[in-house]
Amino acid sequence: MQIFDTNNIRNIVLVGGAHSGKTTLAETMLFEAKTIHRRGTVEAHNTVSDYHEIEHERGNSVYATPMHTEWRNYKINIIDTPGLDDFIGEIVAPLRVADTCLMVINAQHGVEVGTELLWQHVDRYRKPVIFVINQIDHAKADFEKSYGSLRDHFGNNAVLMQYPLKSGPDFDTIIDLLKMVVYKFPKEGGKPEKLLIPDSERQTAEELHNILVEKAAENDEELMQLYFEKGSLDEDELRKGLRIGMLNHEVFPVFCLSSLKNMGTGRLMGFIDNVAPAAHELHPEIAEDGTEVSVSLTGPAVLFVYRTEYEPNLGKLSFFKVLSGELKKGSQLKNSHRHSVEVINQLFVMDGHQRNPVDVLKAGDIGATLKLKNTETNDTLHSLEKEISIQPIAFPSPRLTVAIVANNKKDDERLGEVLKKIHEQDTTVQVEYNKEIRQLLLHCQGEIHLAAIRWTMEKVYGMDISFEKPKISYRETIQRAANATYRHKKQSGGAGQFAEVHIKIEPWSEHTPEPTGFNIREKQVIDLEWGGKLVFYNCIVGGVIDARFIPSVLKGIMQKMERGPLTGSHVRDVRVILFDGKMHPVDSNDISFQIAATMAFKEAFVLAQPKLLEPIHELEIIAPEEVCGEVMTDLQSRRAVIIGLESTGTSTKITARVPAANLYKYTTSLRSISQGKATFSGRFLEYAPVPPAIQEDIIAEHSQLTAEEVN
Repeated sequence: MQIFDTNNIRNIVLVGGAHSGKTTLAETMLFEAKTIHRRGTVEAHNTVSDYHEIEHERGNSVYATPMHTEWRNYKINIIDTPGLDDFIGEIVAPLRVADTCLMVINAQHGVEVGTELLWQHVDRYRKPVIFVINQIDHAKADFEKSYGSLRDHFGNNAVLMQYPLKSGPDFDTIIDLLKMVVYKFPKEGGKPEKLLIPDSERQTAEELHNILVEKAAENDEELMQLYFEKGSLDEDELRKGLRIGMLNHEVFPVFCLSSLKNMGTGRLMGFIDNVAPAAHELHPEIAEDGTEVSVSLTGPAVLFVYRTEYEPNLGKLSFFKVLSGELKKGSQLKNSHRHSVEVINQLFVMDGHQRNPVDVLKAGDIGATLKLKNTETNDTLHSLEKEISIQPIAFPSPRLTVAIVANNKKDDERLGEVLKKIHEQDTTVQVEYNKEIRQLLLHCQGEIHLAAIRWTMEKVYGMDISFEKPKISYRETIQRAANATYRHKKQSGGAGQFAEVHIKIEPWSEHTPEPTGFNIREKQVIDLEWGGKLVFYNCIVGGVIDARFIPSVLKGIMQKMERGPLTGSHVRDVRVILFDGKMHPVDSNDISFQIAATMAFKEAFVLAQPKLLEPIHELEIIAPEEVCGEVMTDLQSRRAVIIGLESTGTSTKITARVPAANLYKYTTSLRSISQGKATFSGRFLEYAPVPPAIQEDIIAEHSQLTAEEVN
């Protein structure tokens, strides 16, 4: 296999909504470059990209798939990504290592909600972008509307490079505004005939060409001066201006094509070679210490691992980008995060499931290797002479949480191992054991994501598992002050147990004044691991409780705060004043004061008008305007408080605060309401009081479950 220099490597990532035709476009690009000799189809399950069994069953992409092709002395690395935001981890990671993003737009729909969501990630990385309006040949294709939606969102930065003479089934002609020629394709697609622009289109083409020239010129002072002197720019000058604009994230070229009929794909690939930037032209990567890491052949070898995949009967595949130097087979590199040395025994360029062995990869290239022992996604591997750690990919937070259990108890231990592998392969899958609610929780992006996880666990790992509704991690606190006294006394022959404590408990906040009427000897402010604080005052005078028993009192209080009196939830934001008590010279000990403090705290807590707090999440929902009413109605049925509405082109962003107890399977509900056109993100915001009627129901349910466990 030919080894390409950094200047002649282009890394592109295909992103776009579901059914925009990304996989078909990737297949056509490989075919056009004669990398493959026959085009597969998604329906026939024989494309280079969608090769996993789950993708065949689902009929769409689930994983990010790297491929490559060689086109006019350039190597183009292509990463095809899923179209559903449930698999956002498989989109964000390739975006990080790509040099140019091809955003594929369905000509039937134009910019969709999913496109807007993807743009947030594209915009964050400030990568060069090319918009590709695909499926121009579809009966419902509307190029003008699709391009109009791009202009609505991106203004004059979305600049036409070409436009179709006709949309729909008769599509066979493209007017190219950079070269100012007509490309007319044969019925079967492929290589077009170059023609002069017809008189009927000459004026329109020239007007659009002038817009393109002005947009290219405004990105460089030298080009602007040439434009003023000549009144135009030649093709090479246009390319230079467009490349600068793309690098500055201020020019987004717009192409049109039919990937299904192979009409326009070759012209797009030519633009990628001639105009799209190479990796070394982009802004440098930033290391965790703030230093810049430029893509260069002259530096030490540095790899960034952007993705991990476990293949049955093969093991762990690590996908990476060479950021600096040359990577040779047999190289020894150090993992900056895990401080271990890895040996690159095998080196591949991937084309779907096919592994093409190579001996060397140069800076800017993308490759893969097998069976690295201690390396995971987001790790940096570097030469032994210089320590470098690249800033990690920031993956989106989960949107759906379920409890997961192994139906066969013998699989309990193996369950954790399998989930660890799934997390390593998809970092947006997070797993935790919540001691408070005593459930193993799985966090993911949505119902479709969850279905894919179930499929993997059952079909790949042979696990019989169930998903359950997770319990809610409530918090307990109080609304007024209360006093309690508790005497613990136990005689059973020999040394007995004796302790008596007098405490006062009060609500605590940052603005609560110091207590009065007590002789404060010691104050402890304890940051609770579950949030909130416990403020403990030792106000014992006269030695009625020996100083050595004060820590035992505090320990007893903390034990009860871990499982509160109302529902067994954690207690927070309380202050406790220990102001009196008694002890026995023989029978008092640590355990006696722990028990007395626990019982006194429980009695005082019940008298202090206790209340439950529930977790509240802040959601941002992006939905088409026509379904906003239904979305808000559904939110209100979930006890949501809508705090903001903001128009974003043809969509609306709704900001709402929703109790976690009412968010279970919200992804499914939103997808149903919006026919899959709306999406959302969320984050934990705060704990807030539960309404009294709901609090009573929760306490009653807890009491019933506790009674059943006892019986």
